[in-house]
Amino acid sequence: MEQINIFSLLCALLLGALLACACRSDARARRIPNQLVLAGALAGLAINTFSAPGHGLFDAVPGGLGFLSALAGFGTGLALLLPLYAMRVMGAGDVKLMAMVGSFLGTVAALDAVLMTFIAGGVLALAMALRHGILLSTLTNVRAMLTHTLVAAMTGQDTRVEPVAAPGAVTLPYAFAIAAGTCAQIVLARQGHVFFS
Repeated sequence: MEQINIFSLLCALLLGALLACACRSDARARRIPNQLVLAGALAGLAINTFSAPGHGLFDAVPGGLGFLSALAGFGTGLALLLPLYAMRVMGAGDVKLMAMVGSFLGTVAALDAVLMTFIAGGVLALAMALRHGILLSTLTNVRAMLTHTLVAAMTGQDTRVEPVAAPGAVTLPYAFAIAAGTCAQIVLARQGHVFFS
């Protein structure tokens, strides 16, 4: 069994606590506080900057990535979700939360975390739709939105998605998908499974 490094464990507990606070706030108020995201991003940058050099905070032999790599991870998380915010598919708090996660993970791991977040978000959305008995209408709406976005993009029109408040509609606090995707990425990476290298 792989031995867990105390430094890596403490970093994981800190990131886990930040994500748990974000999930709680998102579930209750459908918003993620800027103060939480800022504090988390600064913590990720500081830990990566001032820790002994290594391949990542959650690597089998952990160590800091350095300031520039942590900053690049922040930028990666921000850049990958920003288009979804521009299209009104995702809230600004979700984008900033993913950027905060990137400051802990660095660029490559942030790419993996975003991929895992999208998978987790899809699974959670399907589970919520099944639980509320609206799976068929949800899939129909998704198909219509994707078709509209594709046609708009091909014809040079505005691709922003206008939210429609359908009767019985439920929304997913996306902080849960980000938390699940991040945890999955850390676990898989420690077992040697990476998607981007």
